[in-house]
Amino acid sequence: MTDQQPFDLEAFAEPLKFAYWVPNVSGGLVVSKIEQRTDWSYDYNVQLARLAENNGFEYALTQVRYIASYGAAYQHESTSFSLALLLATERLKVIAAVHPGLWQPGVLAKLVATADQISGGRAAINVVSGWFKDEFTKLGEPWLEHGERYRRAEEFIRYVREIWTSEHAELNGDFYRLHDFDLKPKPVAVEGRPHPEIFQGGNSTDARGMAGRVSDWYFANGNTPDGISEQIQDVTDVATVHGRKVRFGVNGFLIGRDTEAEARDVLREIVDKADREAVEGFGAAVKQAGQSAGDKKGMWQDSEFADLVQYNDGFRTGLIGTPEQIATRMIEYKKRGVNLFLLGFLHYLEDVEYFGREVLPLVRELEAAELERVG
Repeated sequence: MTDQQPFDLEAFAEPLKFAYWVPNVSGGLVVSKIEQRTDWSYDYNVQLARLAENNGFEYALTQVRYIASYGAAYQHESTSFSLALLLATERLKVIAAVHPGLWQPGVLAKLVATADQISGGRAAINVVSGWFKDEFTKLGEPWLEHGERYRRAEEFIRYVREIWTSEHAELNGDFYRLHDFDLKPKPVAVEGRPHPEIFQGGNSTDARGMAGRVSDWYFANGNTPDGISEQIQDVTDVATVHGRKVRFGVNGFLIGRDTEAEARDVLREIVDKADREAVEGFGAAVKQAGQSAGDKKGMWQDSEFADLVQYNDGFRTGLIGTPEQIATRMIEYKKRGVNLFLLGFLHYLEDVEYFGREVLPLVRELEAAELERVG
């Protein structure tokens, strides 16, 4: 399906939200030898987080890597780094990416509940079913087939939601079990948020079904508006059957410049200077992981070499050009049902400030104009 979703005035009235990829692994957000004025250190990331929450960003997503791979020679662990950023900021919500199979869910639930208490209700998780086989096998953990990884991830989410919300938590699953468990303290009670928000990614039918059944947010890799519409419809169909509502984020690599030609030149240089060996290695790994999906719709299955230079297909979203072009593009996605953009940048400090100064005000103006037009 590629038809545009019916316009939802109530949903459109909620302003777009923005998140950024935390550069907590070395190598930046593109697998390229171009200069990236971005750093993976703690001090740099504290400066970035404070800048981001004052330039329109509500969320930050810490990456999870356990071993050197595809340009990321060094990696800070996601949950501890997330807590550090929560402590360094006042409003920013920080999402820690976590792997079922490498975390016992009760231990993680306890850690996140503590982080949520300390931060005043700003902790969240992104449950990653896994695409990098070596991370599991080199740690001595089994690598499950695609469908089984998603079954395990779904149980993982059911487990943490149960333990966060029940005083007599029970779960009898194929992967995890709970027996009359009462977690104390539980996460902070926040209006409209019964527990820390649960995000997930994925592209396959397994991923879309899981999102509809259990997740709060579905992160999509970069894609065209029509491609995103198809995913939103599939997830929404499942969610409706289960009496649920899921919100949607899309990955995008933002290159904003005063002219489109300048922005396109930057993109061309990124791709021309790509670390070919690293990109091809990454492509082989993720395509192998996705091809094990029964429908062959796994993430990155139709990604070209240039798409893989930004490792979540961020170029495909098309947030490249002038502030006016980028803002207009974002509104097009919002009309399709997108609630949030997860953004990456080449030079984080400069580009985040540019976004807040030049792009965000235009997004808000276009939102207001569209509401006035249809309201």
